Amino acid sequence: MKGRRRARPTNVVVAVAVFGASIINIAVQAETPISEIPAAGFLLLALASIALLWWRSRSLAVLGVALAISLSWAVLGYKGNPVFHILVSLYAVGRHVPDARLSLVALFGGLGVNILGQLTDGDPISDVVTGVFVTVLPWYVGRRISARRAAARERAEHLEWKRKTEAQRAIADARAAIARELHDVVAHNVSVMTVQAGVARLVVEDDPTRAEEAIGAVEEAGRRALDELRHLLGVLRPETASGELGPQPGLPQVHQLVDQLQQTGMSVSLAMDAPSALPVRVELFAYRIVQEALTNVLKHGGGDAKARVRLEATEELLDIEVTDTGTGTTALPGSGHGIVGMNERTALLGGTFEAGPRPEGGFRVHAQLPLGDS
Repeated sequence: MKGRRRARPTNVVVAVAVFGASIINIAVQAETPISEIPAAGFLLLALASIALLWWRSRSLAVLGVALAISLSWAVLGYKGNPVFHILVSLYAVGRHVPDARLSLVALFGGLGVNILGQLTDGDPISDVVTGVFVTVLPWYVGRRISARRAAARERAEHLEWKRKTEAQRAIADARAAIARELHDVVAHNVSVMTVQAGVARLVVEDDPTRAEEAIGAVEEAGRRALDELRHLLGVLRPETASGELGPQPGLPQVHQLVDQLQQTGMSVSLAMDAPSALPVRVELFAYRIVQEALTNVLKHGGGDAKARVRLEATEELLDIEVTDTGTGTTALPGSGHGIVGMNERTALLGGTFEAGPRPEGGFRVHAQLPLGDS
C-alpha cells in the first residue's frame, strides 16, 4: 500500500546478523553460556536489532535506540557491552546523515556510551583506546563512502548540465544558421521584386514592353525565392532524402546573381579569379556575402549606384570585395541584419570581415575566407 515501506532484504540480513553476533559477543565477554544471558537482555538486543531495519532511512533514530539499549544494559548491571548495534548505527550515520556537525555529535555520543560501558566493565586503558578506534572506524568509512558518492553525483550532474548546454548551443547555432539563410534568400529576392515592381508601375503606360519585362523579372525572382525556401525547408525535414534537394549556390551562381541585378537597372561589374572547385562551405558563404552586399546596394545605394564585385582566390584564402558608389538615399524595407549575417558567416570560417563607408563615397564590403579545413 502507498505510504508503507517494507524493510529491504539486506536490512533484515543486517539486523539478524548483528543480533546473533551481539549474543555471541556478550557470552564471550561475560564468559558465560548463551543460555545464562537474562531474558531481558535478549529482549534489549532484539529491540536494538529491530531498529536496524531502518538504519538507512532513520540513522540518527536507530543510533539513539542503540545508545539507549547500551545504557540500559549498563544500568541493569549485565556483563559485556552490546557494541555491535552502536558500530553499525555509527556507520549508518556517517553514510546517510549529510549534516557534518550533526554527524560528529552522533559520533561523540557513541564514543561516550562505549567508553562508559568499557570503564564500567573495568577494561584496561589499552582496551579503551582500541575501543575508541573501533568506534570511530565505521563512522569514518561511512563518511568516506558518502563523500565519494556525493562527488560522483556532482560529476554526473555536471556532465548532464554540460550535455544540455551543448545541446542548447547546437540548437542556437542551428537556429542562427537558418535565420541567416532565410534572411539572405528573402531579403535579396524581395528587394529585386520590389524594385522591378516599382519600375513596372512607372512605365506601364509609356512603355508596356518594359513593364512586361519588369513583371517577368518579379515572377522570376519570386520563383527563385520559393525554390531556395523549398530547399531550405527540405533540409530541416530529416525524413527528406538528400537526393531530392538541389545544390546550394556557389561561385558559378554569382554570374546569375549579377545578371539578375542588372535586369533591375543596377550597374554591376564582376571580376572573378577563382578555381572552379573550392570547399562547398566557402563557396556558399562567399555567394551569400556577395548576395547580401549587392542587395544592400539595391536597397540603400540610390537609383544611379554602380557596384563592383571582385573575387580572387589564393592557395590560402578567398578574397571578396564589393564596392559601390551609392548615395544611401534609397530606403527599401529590410531587417537591418545583413552586415551582422555577413560578419557571422565570415567568423564561422575563421576569416576577417570589414564593412563601412568609403572616403570617396559609397560603401565597401571586404571579407577574406580561409580555404583550409572548410
